[in-house]
Amino acid sequence: MALRVAVVGAGPAGSSAAETLVKAGIETYLFERKLDNVKPCGGAIPLCMVSEFDLPPQIIDRRVRKMKMISPSNVEVDINLTREEEYIGMCRREVLDGFLRQRAVDLGAHLINGTVYSLELPTSQTGAYTLHYADHGDGSVEGTAQSLQVDVVIGADGANSRVAKAIDAGDYNYAIAFQERIRLPEDKMNYYEDLAEMYVGNDVSPDFYAWVFPKYDHVAVGTGTMQRYKADIKKFQAGIRARAAAKLRGGKIIKIEAHPIPEHPRPRRVVGRVALVGDAAGTVTKSSGEGIYFAAKSARMCAETIARVSDQGRRIPTEAQLKQYLQQWDRQYGLTYKVLDLLQTVFYRSDATREAFVEMCSDLDVQRLTFESYLYKTVVPANPLVQLKITAKTLGSLLRGHALAP
Repeated sequence: MALRVAVVGAGPAGSSAAETLVKAGIETYLFERKLDNVKPCGGAIPLCMVSEFDLPPQIIDRRVRKMKMISPSNVEVDINLTREEEYIGMCRREVLDGFLRQRAVDLGAHLINGTVYSLELPTSQTGAYTLHYADHGDGSVEGTAQSLQVDVVIGADGANSRVAKAIDAGDYNYAIAFQERIRLPEDKMNYYEDLAEMYVGNDVSPDFYAWVFPKYDHVAVGTGTMQRYKADIKKFQAGIRARAAAKLRGGKIIKIEAHPIPEHPRPRRVVGRVALVGDAAGTVTKSSGEGIYFAAKSARMCAETIARVSDQGRRIPTEAQLKQYLQQWDRQYGLTYKVLDLLQTVFYRSDATREAFVEMCSDLDVQRLTFESYLYKTVVPANPLVQLKITAKTLGSLLRGHALAP
């Protein structure tokens, strides 16, 4: 009997998992609550995702080659990509998600427009998991009650994952992101043709950053903060609007969005034959808040593990076998997460440290190291002399700003 896998959630994580599974000949059911869902998101993707996930040019709204880092005192540092072939891709999630989902369906995934409201666990070691869901295929909001039995479940249903709750995966701290899509006059939009801006300061976020990212015919203007400050999120949004006011003058808000962002992995990401990926697993990075690439990558890695350990769907995998995906993930990206966690801890704690951070970003070696790490998702080892210079510059910046704690 062929292995049956349910993937709950059809964002970049769920669709990437479904695509990998169907290519391996595994019977795959892909659940999505809202097929026209517009996920609130900054929408930046690294260059490596374009090639690794074979994304066509029309998915990318803007190719950003210039970044401005803007300090609390409005000191601006320009960070430019010098290689013509390199860029940061800016996309709208409704376009990206729709493409990835349709590709999985075209390859053979069974798409179910439904809301999974409960997951019934098996009573035996090899028994089936039962998903209970409301099928919206008839166009109704309430949907029709249905159920499906499968051998393996992948939870790709976001930070508020119902799959995670069903397996008691544990909680995690999370941040809140708030964003406005603003359509600008043509001259203002031309300014953001291939430019993105990042602002830091207590006025825009006490523990994160704010952004202005160009999209197809508008800019995404937003900010984020940890859960403990969520009541002030609109105040921080007003802060970024005030800091960028001259550049946004004459703009019209066309959409307001907000969503949670996990701050660290869940305590349990594989339980039995249920695996969590993407935001449901907590794969968003600190410091940058990046999640799209890591969501898709974690899901593909999980699906590849299922295909391998099940012998292309010929046998049911065990929990220990599914956990091989986590072991591979931690080996490949564990250091990246630790470095970004350290950066957030050191540089986002006060306006003095943020001034030091922006000053450090003016160094060309720092810029190249940062872009190499972001674009290609590796913590690139620098030449020892360059590394020594960067360390000295970091300490010097902190000391000049009186930012180092005693």
